[in-house]
Amino acid sequence: MFATDPAFESGSRFLTALALCEVRLQADARFPWLILIPRVDGAREIEDLSLAERAGLIEETVRAGRAVRAMGVALGRPVSKLNVANLGNITPQLHVHVVGRRPDDTVWPGPVWGAGAPVPYGAAEASAVSAAALAALA
Repeated sequence: MFATDPAFESGSRFLTALALCEVRLQADARFPWLILIPRVDGAREIEDLSLAERAGLIEETVRAGRAVRAMGVALGRPVSKLNVANLGNITPQLHVHVVGRRPDDTVWPGPVWGAGAPVPYGAAEASAVSAAALAALA
């Protein structure tokens, strides 16, 4: 039976569910950032998905990219580059990060992982990015 790894609870919050993936908003206002978690029990690697699930993951990643771009617009910081990554070194459950980047972000051009402390969203920002992401994912 599928369950989201509890490690995701401390740094992100549930946003919505797509056909394959749970979508979570990363709790770091420095970057528009979504996490896709395929709801496939025991999946640690993309190879653990069926062919149809792999295709679905790619399509949902594209949708998440559109949502991240919409989040950037909502924040007044349009995204100029999408970073998409499947790491899993800390949390082995299969998940894909979709992160919006800009040449003027705080860690450009380096990776976002482990770079500085996350900045929490204010209530208004969280509401705006959530609404933008949900509209783009609909």
